Amino acid sequence: MPGDPRIRAADADRDRAAALLREHHAAGRLTAGEFHDRLEKAMDARTMGELDDLMADLPAIDLYQLPDASLRRMPQRPSQALSLIPQDAGKTELDGLSAAATAVVAWATVATALVAIGLVTAVLIGAVSAWAFAGLVAAALAWIVFLIRRSGR
Repeated sequence: MPGDPRIRAADADRDRAAALLREHHAAGRLTAGEFHDRLEKAMDARTMGELDDLMADLPAIDLYQLPDASLRRMPQRPSQALSLIPQDAGKTELDGLSAAATAVVAWATVATALVAIGLVTAVLIGAVSAWAFAGLVAAALAWIVFLIRRSGR
């Protein structure tokens, strides 16, 4: 942290010093006790000179330096570079659907789970009788059977 050591340190300067101390601790240059002592001193520092004194025996670290290119994993297929979601090598039932149809299936799955949670909660707190719940389950099963038969056409 070059400059006049008498200049007052800002919160951003103290935060930057704390980040540097964390990096040095992670690299093994500081023990846990040294790290905590220096971190407290960094947060209490009033001038840039006090912050410089905390870093005097440590090598300079550029917090903005990117990791070495050899550490980055290259995508195996071009399609993986576009998505953070891992690609499954196998085929699924949704492969032939359009994006809109896939979105509808996803929405229906989440909505069904939420309705089921709501119904179970309603039965448990006594807002809905168990017989009404059983009727809803029967209706849901009938609806699922209808959809399965319809999709087989």
